[in-house]
Amino acid sequence: MPATTPATLTTRALLLDMDGTLVNSDAVVERCWRRWADRQGIDAGEVLKVVHGRQGFATMAVLLPDRPMEENYADNRVMLAEETADLDGVVPVPGAPAFMAAIADLPHALVTSADEALAQARMGAAALRMPETRVTAESVGASKPDPEGFLKGAAALGFDPADCVVFEDSEAGIQAGRAAGMRVVGVGPRAAAFAPDVHVADLTRLRVEPAADGSITLTVLT
Repeated sequence: MPATTPATLTTRALLLDMDGTLVNSDAVVERCWRRWADRQGIDAGEVLKVVHGRQGFATMAVLLPDRPMEENYADNRVMLAEETADLDGVVPVPGAPAFMAAIADLPHALVTSADEALAQARMGAAALRMPETRVTAESVGASKPDPEGFLKGAAALGFDPADCVVFEDSEAGIQAGRAAGMRVVGVGPRAAAFAPDVHVADLTRLRVEPAADGSITLTVLT
């Protein structure tokens, strides 16, 4: 069941997932993973249940637990190249352009399971500003739901985890944010099932208000 949504959250820094949170890339994700599922002889529906939020090799390890990790890493490189080349249907999540404009001068970082090339491609396709501070796949040793990425994002911004709010759409991402000791704003339909601290249908439903003391108030619009 979705969490009861408080009217506001107060924080000092924002850590932003990309796919499903700022950028709607579901169409290309599904195309690429359906092809992979066909090559492996796996039901695509089962693959799509676990693909969101993780790095590709981590998804493969969940689906093929006995497969050597070297094969997963190799397939992941192929998958990243395919996803980076396929931008058909990549669009901003509703409200993302205004949201990114509202936080431009506030402490924030992108924390994504995409690598740098894929992040640049998708943010560019969605015409969204790329945050200066970002943690991409190359920056971490463990994929979400491990909290490493969010902890590195907080450290790069110079804030304690308790002073950060995570924006996420997936189960793995929400788990990672919680494991990092952070509160979580769940964005979109996937997130509602995993009890984030706050849930919004999209980024049009959120108002961002900075205060003179450096705090940031996030207000859910009903």
